[in-house]
Amino acid sequence: MISVEEALEKILSYIEVLEPEEKPILDCLGQVLAEDIYSTIDIPPLDNSAMDGYAVQVTDTRGASESSPKKLTVIGEVAAGSMPTTKVKAGTAIRIMTGAPLPEGADAVVQFENTDEVARKASLELSVDSCQLKEIGILCQASKGLNVRYRGEDIAKGALILQSGTALRPAEIGVLASLGHSTASVIRRPVVSVLATGDELVDISQPLHPGKIHNSNTYAIAAQVLRYGGIPKILGIGRDLVQSLNKKIDEGLDSDMLITSGGVSLGDYDIVKDVLAKRGEIALWTVCMKPGKPSAFGVIKSGGRKVPHLGLPGNPVSSMVTFEQLARPAILKMMGKTNFTKPSVHAIIEDDVKNNDGRRLYARVIVTKREGKYHARLTGPQGSGILTSMTKANGLAIIP
Repeated sequence: MISVEEALEKILSYIEVLEPEEKPILDCLGQVLAEDIYSTIDIPPLDNSAMDGYAVQVTDTRGASESSPKKLTVIGEVAAGSMPTTKVKAGTAIRIMTGAPLPEGADAVVQFENTDEVARKASLELSVDSCQLKEIGILCQASKGLNVRYRGEDIAKGALILQSGTALRPAEIGVLASLGHSTASVIRRPVVSVLATGDELVDISQPLHPGKIHNSNTYAIAAQVLRYGGIPKILGIGRDLVQSLNKKIDEGLDSDMLITSGGVSLGDYDIVKDVLAKRGEIALWTVCMKPGKPSAFGVIKSGGRKVPHLGLPGNPVSSMVTFEQLARPAILKMMGKTNFTKPSVHAIIEDDVKNNDGRRLYARVIVTKREGKYHARLTGPQGSGILTSMTKANGLAIIP
């Protein structure tokens, strides 16, 4: 047996980053940029107002307060999306909306709440939406740049904004849109074929007969592939016959990776590793972890290609836990990502856990935080066939 770290290092040594593809930016969420993004524009394109208010000259507001307003003549209004046609001079103000370009001559914006606009309109019986005021009282002293967003303060023309290798989150999608990009070049998502093996399995749409169980592994594994950015290709069920297994494997060799469950332990009918040994090479078999010891990895030769293959154990908990440790990082690397770690904390285990067979144990636990410390309690029985232990867990306790 080899350690989990050794197994992962071996697997990742076989995995290559996939080629880029061009696609609409919204479809790129979660993928990794394959190119540097430079800006061809300034954002914002002009100095503009960060508030609804009045564009003024700072010198005209000196000494202004609620008890001693500074009165200014209103000479116009500018809305977002339009350009100002009037210059702010001493003793004047222009009514301005959020995002509207700052008029020439103004160096600050006093927001509506710091003016007497509401009171003036009430006294003149003007509607709230009316902008017919000829004079406004400023109730605070402004500083230069107050409520002003300067040209290029977010993005400067010519600057490198997003580097190749950046994973695209909603914020990055928004930045691409702000730069006028409708598409982006990103590392494509891997297609991962998923095959469950075993004569005891029946499809979830079929009735159960004595001795049979529904094929849950395929759907749990396919969901994990989806969760981490891959595209699952479900191959169905491979029977415990060499011919059946070879046929199913052939169906998955156009994908970027093949994941099987079952058929990799020491049983007489566990023939997956034997079939794979004849069709390629096995790089590792058995990992020092519990659950998940009977895991295998290698490559299958297909024409001029070598398709990575990960053979997971047949027990449902074992297959899911092993996927997290070994398949998830491989999928992420194919997508161009470099951070494969998950958040981890030190926690106080609240149950007696026996781990005396020399393997690292991944126990399914419920983690809570009390009085500044994390606590973990088992979800219940920890058998590798108890899939509901995964539904109850929000973490895995890693026990040496």
